Amino acid sequence: MGVVLPVGTRKGLFLLRSDDRTKWEVEGPLLEGWAVYHAIVDPRDRTLHAATNNPFYGASAHRSSDGGKSWERADELGLPEDGELKLNATWHVEPGRDSELWLGGDPGVLFRSGDGGRTWQLNQGLFEHPTRDRWQPGAGGMCTHSIQLVDGAMYVAISAAGAFRSEDGGDTWAPINKHVAAEFMPDPYPDVGQCVHKLLVHPKQPERIWQQNHCGVYRSDNRGDDWQRLDGNGLPTSFGFALALDPDDPDVAYVIPEQSQEHHYTADGRLGVYRTGDGGASWELASDGLPERAWVAVLREGLAYDDDAIYFGTQSGSVWTAPRGAARWTEAARDLPPILSVEAAPA
Repeated sequence: MGVVLPVGTRKGLFLLRSDDRTKWEVEGPLLEGWAVYHAIVDPRDRTLHAATNNPFYGASAHRSSDGGKSWERADELGLPEDGELKLNATWHVEPGRDSELWLGGDPGVLFRSGDGGRTWQLNQGLFEHPTRDRWQPGAGGMCTHSIQLVDGAMYVAISAAGAFRSEDGGDTWAPINKHVAAEFMPDPYPDVGQCVHKLLVHPKQPERIWQQNHCGVYRSDNRGDDWQRLDGNGLPTSFGFALALDPDDPDVAYVIPEQSQEHHYTADGRLGVYRTGDGGASWELASDGLPERAWVAVLREGLAYDDDAIYFGTQSGSVWTAPRGAARWTEAARDLPPILSVEAAPA
């Protein structure tokens, strides 16, 4: 089956298409003038949705029902005008249950749409969370990302507030950060304040959740009630942003370590994808085909997977792909603008 990759960049959206994952066609840029922090193809109706940001027009969301030929910008997207908080950026868009969509943004906010992304309503449960006064922006802002809906529960991650779970459709949110470090804070294990870089729930074992954190890689086997740290057993560093899973095997995960929070480039100057096949007990380099020396960065939305392959995009404008297992990587595109996100959908 063919695949299409919506690739969000600092300079618009690109669509990469392939019938066999060896030869690729590149379309774009679409949404010129907008930084596309994240984009998806909604599997329910094939609509393209994008979290878009512009220095003049602000934070927004766009939708296209004709494959990117024309776009509709969302109405009614913002925060209460009488409040102190302002919408700084939109970060992640995610299909929900039935016809709903969810959109995460900075400063630690979440929106819901019931009309296909035309209009959005602020989620009050997260906006008015009693711990909000202890949240702090990370280097990229206080962004809500990693929106996950699995098995009746909903999860979000906020940098730097931590991970949260809702079991009532988003009305209320419980922090789920037990045993997750925030080594940059006076109390290294607070209830909230952790800097989660990426969080994913395994689709076939929903009690298992993975996260790449500012302070390590973690796994939970009880829906986030507590966490086990998994780095220091084959990974060159504990720091990184990207995370991907195997859709069938809950013991398999992929990360791309970076040198440190100060440097933000690949560990030891090696573009290294690391794979675990034993739930994080050990990690091995899975970078055959990648350049051995490359000081590049892969951001939190820059690593994706589907039933057949895994994909990632770099800040230097390359998109790489490998079959499941990451046996060998090939370059699907190069010389794009700095890549912010990669997703995959059937063509």
